[in-house]
Amino acid sequence: MNINYDERIPNNVDLSTNKTLQRALEHWQPRFLDWWKDLGPAVFQNNDVYLRTATSVDQQGWATFGMVKMPEYRWGIFLADQKQDRTIGFGDNIGQPAWQVVPGEHRSTLRRLIVTQGDTEPASVEQQRALGGSAPSLYDLRNLFQVNVEEGRHLWAMVYLLHAYFGRDGREEAEGLLERHAGDADKPRILSTFNEPIRDWLSFYMFAYFTDRDGKFQLKALAESGFDPLARTCQFMLTEEAHHMFVGDSGIGRVVRRTVEVMNELKTDDPTRIRAAGAIDLQTIQKYMNFWFSSALDLFGSEVSSNAASYFANGLKGRPDESLYEDHVAAGEYALDLPDGQGGVRSESVSMRNAMNEVMRAAYIRDCENGVKRWNKIIEKGGVQFELRLPSARFRRTVGSWANVPTDPAGNPISPELFGASLPNWIPMPADQEFVASLMHSVLEPGKVAAWIAPPDRGINNMPVDYEYVRVS
Repeated sequence: MNINYDERIPNNVDLSTNKTLQRALEHWQPRFLDWWKDLGPAVFQNNDVYLRTATSVDQQGWATFGMVKMPEYRWGIFLADQKQDRTIGFGDNIGQPAWQVVPGEHRSTLRRLIVTQGDTEPASVEQQRALGGSAPSLYDLRNLFQVNVEEGRHLWAMVYLLHAYFGRDGREEAEGLLERHAGDADKPRILSTFNEPIRDWLSFYMFAYFTDRDGKFQLKALAESGFDPLARTCQFMLTEEAHHMFVGDSGIGRVVRRTVEVMNELKTDDPTRIRAAGAIDLQTIQKYMNFWFSSALDLFGSEVSSNAASYFANGLKGRPDESLYEDHVAAGEYALDLPDGQGGVRSESVSMRNAMNEVMRAAYIRDCENGVKRWNKIIEKGGVQFELRLPSARFRRTVGSWANVPTDPAGNPISPELFGASLPNWIPMPADQEFVASLMHSVLEPGKVAAWIAPPDRGINNMPVDYEYVRVS
């Protein structure tokens, strides 16, 4: 299959002159398109969608907007501009020239980091594939598809690195990224969060806010890497990731706003009456927050990790925004609160390098709090007495020191019996999921939105809210 590399795949990696890479991509691209057809969005594949397409790395105009059929989307390959004489900014190799080729001693580790990041991109597309059948508006439908095609482009970004720098092993890993599938019993995705089903739009917004925000922090950490092509690839991916988090942040905010409107219209805070009016009660929104936030926390790994220490020491993966830290060698210690095995909590100091996962998780939690504050301002402005809260980082963990340690959402250790009895009050139960699912009906008239969510404040790319973002007819 011959590809016009200037037109079909926008890039700044000289694809048109790299014959070896061309052959690899000519073998991989048809398989990607088959995967997209089979496991990408289940509806509207042949309809025009108002999408942005990355066409350069120019900060002032890196994307173009226009009507595109998703299978014809121009999945490109872009690296941020190369920084002349860049050096490694942290760890034991600090000050040494950044690597333009894969160091032999770090080959397998770098490949694993790239594959793990790459595996999340198609996974989220698979998780969200059925949502197009119940979109609350054309605006939201378009945003879903924009997220989907950009996750596909991020897959291309990781596959480029595998093909360009890892030889046969990289090509085999690239094939594997299309062979594992979200929720597949035999070949699941690598990370458990990316096997969770996303059956409704409230889950989608939570995923886009909390899980894509984990992606932001992982990309920021990899953007510090001493392996320069990986760092530059992730720097550009972050440009697109911002929109994904906006979709989640604004989506949750619009759900909250509509619920507050209904509460004021009915002059009640009774969840039963609010549900009967077709809105999602704040208690249920809190449950969904508890579920998706705690699930995302596991993606950072164990509180104490020799792997994380090794990544930092060797210059493979830094801390997000490494330049903001004073000590780039991480020679100090970090205080952790850990379970004591007797139903209590003990304090322990570990080396900063061994606590790198926890350092990143703590920064992530602080970032998540910003959205919660915005949502609570909507509630406060509406005169409603209710406060959404992030649960403790100890709550409902399945990875790390707090894995399978029963705590309440405030992080207090409790008995397994009390945890089991209380869990229906803390995370969505089947009845909650069935109620939310009952609200999920498509609204495909331009400018109209479903009754359970408020309309957006503005359109996309200065277009009006009532623009026909997806031509469904």
